[in-house]
Amino acid sequence: MESELNIQDIMKRLPHRYPFLLVDRVLHVEVGKSLRAIKNVTINEPFFQGHFPAMPVMPGVLIIEALAQAAALLAFVSEDKYGENAAVYFAGIDKARFRKPVTPGDRLELLANVSRRRSGMWQMETQALVDGHEVASALLMATLRETAP
Repeated sequence: MESELNIQDIMKRLPHRYPFLLVDRVLHVEVGKSLRAIKNVTINEPFFQGHFPAMPVMPGVLIIEALAQAAALLAFVSEDKYGENAAVYFAGIDKARFRKPVTPGDRLELLANVSRRRSGMWQMETQALVDGHEVASALLMATLRETAP
């Protein structure tokens, strides 16, 4: 298993597409344990037109979505499954915290660490960083399911 995933590898596993694909590259994967990915935040993001025009800030729900996509990639890679025959369904969120705003030009580092895995359910501690400082964190739950061929 490769420890880095480029955008083509990511798109094989996640069903999301522009403008909702929020992971640009996976820098490192430790199968069944952890993943580190990035999202490059640019002023060209469509949400900045309305959030907020005079002071662009990445919405917190999209930071959580980026963390959820990183967690889903860790599940897919760990189960050696691909998006066309499996799906990760978001099952819950706890302890979400937002510490600093994310703005255009930031490189959002997305960390996912498996804290529990049982009967197809994954619980992951996630963290978003900018320049090594935590901007958000959450405990995410998801399930990986086979889809019909």
